[in-house]
Order: sequence, then C-alpha cells, then structure tokens
Amino acid sequence: MSAIEEIHQMPLHEKILIIEAIWDAICREEEHLQVPLWHKDILDERERLIAEGKARFIDWDDAKKQISAATR
Repeated sequence: MSAIEEIHQMPLHEKILIIEAIWDAICREEEHLQVPLWHKDILDERERLIAEGKARFIDWDDAKKQISAATR
C-alpha cells in the first residue's frame, strides 16, 4: 500500500496530526523557501493598501460563499 493510500485510510484526527507535523517541518526550513516574485508583488500590494487604509475586508462566511460560488 502506498503512503497516499495509507493516509486515506487514517482517521481524521491522525490526518490532522500528520498535517501539523508536516507544517512544523516546513516552518523549520522556511529560509529555503523561494517565494515567486508574482506572489511577493501581490502581498506587497495588499500590505500597501492596508497601510493606506484602502484595504477592503469581508466577513469570513461571505468569503467562503464567494469562493464556493467561484468554483462551481
């Protein structure tokens, strides 16, 4: 059985523990992570809008609805 198949067979609480362990491992290697320039540009623009008071925020439930509608 492959590792992916084993993960599919795990109970949810074990999957969450695996995700946490993977995230912790990624965080320890953060300095090796290469962020694409286009992604940095988007984050910089969002930071600028926040600093200038021009950022628009929406409620999390509304955001989930918009995401769901966009993926249909």
